[in-house]
Amino acid sequence: MRIVDSILPELQQEAATTRRVLERVPNNKLSWKPHSKAMSLGQLALHVATIPGNISGMIAMEEFQIPSSFEQSPATSTGELLPALDKSVAAASAMLNGLDDRQATAIWKVKKGPAEIMALPRIAAIRSIMLNHWYHHRGQLSVYLRALDVPLPSIYGPSADENPFA
Repeated sequence: MRIVDSILPELQQEAATTRRVLERVPNNKLSWKPHSKAMSLGQLALHVATIPGNISGMIAMEEFQIPSSFEQSPATSTGELLPALDKSVAAASAMLNGLDDRQATAIWKVKKGPAEIMALPRIAAIRSIMLNHWYHHRGQLSVYLRALDVPLPSIYGPSADENPFA
């Protein structure tokens, strides 16, 4: 069994959970922000949909060079979200399926210009930068939805709105 083989089922399970959250995003609130410093709902939702694919693309490289600036594009319609998620998860799955144990344990680096910001085994980057980062922003998205009084799906257990165990 390869090191990444335990990550693939997690990616698929979390993609299904993420899909349930993204399905709740209201099209008429995409420009809403909970704070002036926060991303809009449309930006955050599209970010959540695309994290696995975008990050897996970065992690597939030997090193990633931090761009001088980054601004998350907003979704212009909720109709973009699920296709973006499907494409993103497919890209992440393909990258993971292509990794052998040597590649998974190889050191992956993040640089800003010539300065090394971090260096860690690729599998650690997959766990922290791809998966944990994804879950973090999905949690933010669920808070946005709660603030907008949108019923929340079950994520890791019952929500106040949905109990799959009842």
